[in-house]
Amino acid sequence: MNYHWNWGIFWEVSPDGVSTYFDTLMAGTAWTLATALSAWVLALALGLAVGIARTLDNRIVAAFGNTYVELFRNIPLLVQMFLWYFVMPEVLPVAAGAWLKARPDAAFFTAVMALAFFTSARVAVQVSAGIEALPRGLSQAATALGLQGAQTYRFILLPIACRLILPPLTSEFLNIIKNSSVALTIGLVELTASARAIQEFSFQVFEAFSAATLIYLVINMVVAYLMQLLEKRVAVPGFTVAAAKGH
Repeated sequence: MNYHWNWGIFWEVSPDGVSTYFDTLMAGTAWTLATALSAWVLALALGLAVGIARTLDNRIVAAFGNTYVELFRNIPLLVQMFLWYFVMPEVLPVAAGAWLKARPDAAFFTAVMALAFFTSARVAVQVSAGIEALPRGLSQAATALGLQGAQTYRFILLPIACRLILPPLTSEFLNIIKNSSVALTIGLVELTASARAIQEFSFQVFEAFSAATLIYLVINMVVAYLMQLLEKRVAVPGFTVAAAKGH
């Protein structure tokens, strides 16, 4: 049996009788971007806080940071997605759990939380590695200038460390976009789920997933390009990871 190619499928009307299959793909792309960007903002904030905690002299705080990383980094994302979606509403107070389950966008919020916590553990490792890569003379100089611990992190360590870890952070940003596809398992109709829906209704499996692949590729290439521009713009001349480790 020969496969019947039909690249014009995207301009045909979908089963809802209103939109085309192209509209379905664009809607899925919008949900993918909304999920990934929302999760990234939260992951970056949590990752910075936990990464800093792992480098503090306070053993209790550092232990909390390390435990956080090991917990969320070592549980598969799919398992975490199911835990957030199926288990969390049951753990919450009855009223809160019922409210969450009744929300039409519950899958979106669940996906954002699962992706954020999973990715934040990886970001935390990058942040702590960036801080530890800096020469100790920076902290000592800050102390000599009379800066407190929080001020040292805010004005000296973090600004430099964040510049050093931009390349690995770019990888994590790209990963969170790709990992958002796991959200289809809890009912979020993002890009991969949209391609799957097109395939199921039209039976044009190659066209549907080829289009989704191309969209993912374009999005990630744009993100990588923008992050490269940002890296060049904020780079500290003569200050690299290799230079930092050499001190």
